[in-house]
Amino acid sequence: MKILYTLLVTLSLTAVTAQAAIQKTSKHTIKKGETLSSIAKKYHTSVAKIRQVNGLKKGAVIQYGKQLNVPVKNYAAAADKTTDYVIKKGDSLSTIAQRHQTTIAKLREANGLQRSAILKIGSVLKVPQTKQEVSQVKQKVQLAKPTQKATDKKFIASLSRLETVNLKKQKEAKSQGFSFSNIFGSKSKEEAEELDKCQAIISLAKQKLGKKYVWGASGNRNTYDCSSFVKFVYKKHGIDLPRTSIMQSKVGKQVKRDELQVGDLIFFDTSKQRKGYVNHVGIYLGDNKFIHASSAKKQVVITSLEKAFYSSRFKGARRHL
Repeated sequence: MKILYTLLVTLSLTAVTAQAAIQKTSKHTIKKGETLSSIAKKYHTSVAKIRQVNGLKKGAVIQYGKQLNVPVKNYAAAADKTTDYVIKKGDSLSTIAQRHQTTIAKLREANGLQRSAILKIGSVLKVPQTKQEVSQVKQKVQLAKPTQKATDKKFIASLSRLETVNLKKQKEAKSQGFSFSNIFGSKSKEEAEELDKCQAIISLAKQKLGKKYVWGASGNRNTYDCSSFVKFVYKKHGIDLPRTSIMQSKVGKQVKRDELQVGDLIFFDTSKQRKGYVNHVGIYLGDNKFIHASSAKKQVVITSLEKAFYSSRFKGARRHL
């Protein structure tokens, strides 16, 4: 009777957890040009689910500037526990995800982070730690393990039956449109490709450290000026930028200073007279550092964005990844 009761409680908890994982919603402000289809794709959900949580009829027109409730998977609820992780110097969502055998997507969901969020040193991050559901069931059953030798064999056999019931439950959930792989699955192909490209760009840029700065150079013989340096690095990874820094500052997605991510282009007015327009560019590395071809140092260097000269002359940022 104890085993049967434990089984029923466990399956009930699993169903509640699965339901919570698909019922969480996030607020989304509709942007110009967006459709229900594009919003659903962005949040890895469906148009039907967005209509359902917002009471929208088929054919309803969405308006620019209005807010929608968008169903998202709650990885923190689905995980058997979360652990607190204090962000250290040099950390990124990628390195933290790899260290804890999870994904960037799960970290963002568990902490309510937007794609543009910046990690702050010393802040605490919730890291989901998932385990196989069968292991959870075994742990709970062990609490009710009989002491009588006559029931030992029955107890061991019950574990096998629990695993069978658990697998059957997963198949039933899948046939109803819900799958445990939706909660515990690996990161998307698109996200993985984006991360790989970003890391490749930073890696290539760092390979050019110490290469000579020459004003007007286009990259021949490993000599660069600031704009030809970023143009060279990005073009090697399929992104074609304009030739000059001022033109580069006008393309791509505009990014606020407090929303900088690794791989963003950052722009400055380094003229002595502070003429007010862009004349210098670098690639953001994270941790308030950027890599650039410096006319002052006459080579490719890494510099702190907190340095007074650059901090006071910051003119904006653009994102292409």
